[in-house]
Amino acid sequence: MKIIFYEKNTDTGAWLRNFARELPEADVRVWEPGDTAPADYAVVWRAPRELFAHRPDLKAVFNLGAGVDAILDAERKEPGTLPRNAMLVRLEDSGMARQMVEYASYAVLRYMRRLDEYEALQREGRWEKLTQHARRDFTVGVLGLGVLGGEVARGLLALGVPVRGFSRTPKTIEGVDVYAGPERFDAFLDGAKMLINLLPHTPDTEGVLNARTFGRLAHGAYLVNVARGAHLVDDDLIAALDSGQLAAAMLDVFHTEPLPQAHPFWQHPRVSVTPHVSAETLREESVVQIAAKIRALARGEAISGIVDIARGY
Repeated sequence: MKIIFYEKNTDTGAWLRNFARELPEADVRVWEPGDTAPADYAVVWRAPRELFAHRPDLKAVFNLGAGVDAILDAERKEPGTLPRNAMLVRLEDSGMARQMVEYASYAVLRYMRRLDEYEALQREGRWEKLTQHARRDFTVGVLGLGVLGGEVARGLLALGVPVRGFSRTPKTIEGVDVYAGPERFDAFLDGAKMLINLLPHTPDTEGVLNARTFGRLAHGAYLVNVARGAHLVDDDLIAALDSGQLAAAMLDVFHTEPLPQAHPFWQHPRVSVTPHVSAETLREESVVQIAAKIRALARGEAISGIVDIARGY
């Protein structure tokens, strides 16, 4: 069993040691330009097209993250980037869900209790008590109910706020009002006090966080984007913040990363920026999951997490 590994900005040696422990029978090597030697599996993050070229025997490509948009975007631009017979497999949770629930919970508490405004008052040296938002009126809409979105929706129930979720297909989450299908999108948005985006990035979802979407939320609503920067129309967000339609935004993902120093988000008083840390890939948990799936495939068994290339997730 031969595996090629590619992740440009990581401790490669640590990944190889983890794979050696979990899959001692495998020959795992770091892919370098010019490497065309045989491989059964690829474990990658934002790999170049050259890595996939001339590999008709590649059985599966394991993506080191829940989002596979980078690979699919390369495939759309240059069809044939992915080997024809290789399935694309995304990570399922592997420690990311708990982190995402923590990040989303922090955002809800921060804005519901108006802690962001207290930070601004401190900078002005002002002692002023603010009336916190009523919990029963602080409806949180979770946009996207995949593995991570579903866990976020469940986790937020513990805060006692009303939680609603949006999914392309019908789903049932106890305690969560689920709106399914494009025809229910507006009803999902209407009057929500906070919108948390966890959608996959596909051509259909690009730019979904726009002026029209913001306009259907409650006046003075809050936005949290932890999915992809391409979901957000930046200028529409700034306009919604400046008009008061949105009270604040907490952004973890951006069109260009790192976020350019000249970007207005850095200086906008109602925007909080974090450097794509809402849910980081945890190495040990990821290797355990990938190793288990590779062994299952070797036994001829079905696995979960296979990406539907046509749908994009």
